[in-house]
Amino acid sequence: MKILIVDDEIKIREVVSEYAKASGYECDQASNGKDAVEMVSERNYDCVILDIMMPELDGFSACKKIKAIRNVPVIMLSARTEEDDKLFSFDIGVDDYVTKPFSPKELMARIKVVCERNSNRSNEKYIFDTLVIDVDGRTVSIDGEKVTLTPKELDLLIYMVENKNIALGRDKLLSAVWQMDYYEDDRTIDTHIKMLRKDLGRYADHIVTVRGMGYKFEV
Repeated sequence: MKILIVDDEIKIREVVSEYAKASGYECDQASNGKDAVEMVSERNYDCVILDIMMPELDGFSACKKIKAIRNVPVIMLSARTEEDDKLFSFDIGVDDYVTKPFSPKELMARIKVVCERNSNRSNEKYIFDTLVIDVDGRTVSIDGEKVTLTPKELDLLIYMVENKNIALGRDKLLSAVWQMDYYEDDRTIDTHIKMLRKDLGRYADHIVTVRGMGYKFEV
């Protein structure tokens, strides 16, 4: 398992690298987002640890470029604790968000979780008439035409399809897709469901509202 640690503070990189190597990971380091994108384009990583505030290219922009290159898990490691930063990170495809100061041991546990989740993703395609959801390829198409979804819309759809016909509470969806079991405002889920239904067009009816609880993908 190989991870890329991206932070403009060398002490942070060294601490994370030390714990990661002790946990059995190979490590590369980058001091800015631009170098990180180039390294991801040239090598395969099992996880990328990204700071937000960096020279050359910030973490948000780097994450978007990285996700466009490879489907690699990204964990934000940032001193920014604002809720909007966390929500925006999840919307652009970040798999987890850890705030500084942080526990290196907890970070290692989070790396293990996102890596295992990524490696266990099914290669299966879910087909409902002309709606095709390719889990491994992370694409959705209708009538052979690609449907453009945000990373979190796609994560939400895949999770619901993998648990089709099961009523899923908003807290369950937040925990599974956003890793936010402490977040009490359900607007995030409702907003993404609304966008997802719009993007799915005539297949929107597959997403059913479960009154007083949440949603399910019904087939």
